[in-house]
Amino acid sequence: MKKVLILGCPGAGKSTFARKLRDKTGLPLYYLDMIWHKPDRTTITKQEFDAKLSEIIKQEEWIIDGNYGRTLEMRFKECDTVFFLDLPTNVCLAGAEGRIGSEREDMPWQEEELSAEFRNFIINFSRDEIPEINEMLRKYKNKNIIIFKSREEIDTWK
Repeated sequence: MKKVLILGCPGAGKSTFARKLRDKTGLPLYYLDMIWHKPDRTTITKQEFDAKLSEIIKQEEWIIDGNYGRTLEMRFKECDTVFFLDLPTNVCLAGAEGRIGSEREDMPWQEEELSAEFRNFIINFSRDEIPEINEMLRKYKNKNIIIFKSREEIDTWK
C-alpha cells in the first residue's frame, strides 16, 4: 500500500480515517479540499488544481483524501489501494453537522454552519456521486479495494 485513495460522502469520516492511516503508515497525506479551496473561501482554477494533483500522483507514495469526480479516473489509474467509506446518508449528515465549529487540518477555514447547498450535496451524494465511484471500482477491480459500510467497520479495520 503506497498510493491510496480515500473516497466517500462528506461527513463519512474520510479525513479522520486518512489521518489514522497516515499515522500508521507514514505515507504523505494530501487533502483535495486544501488544494482546491483558498482560506478566503474562493477556489483555484481547474488548471491549477490539475497541475498540483498531477505532481502529487507522480510521487512514489501518497494518500489522497477526497472525491472530486472530474479527476477520479486519473487518481484510480495511479493508485494501488482504494478505501470507500460508503456510509448511510444520515450518518454522513450527522458527521458533517458534528464537525461544525471545529478547526480541521483538512479545510482552510472553520465551518460555522451546514449550508443548505452542502446539506443537499450530502443528501444527493448517493444519487449523484456514488454511481461514478462504483463505475471506477468496477473498471479498476484489480486494485486493492476496501469498502466500509459503517463506522464500526472503519474503527475495527487494521
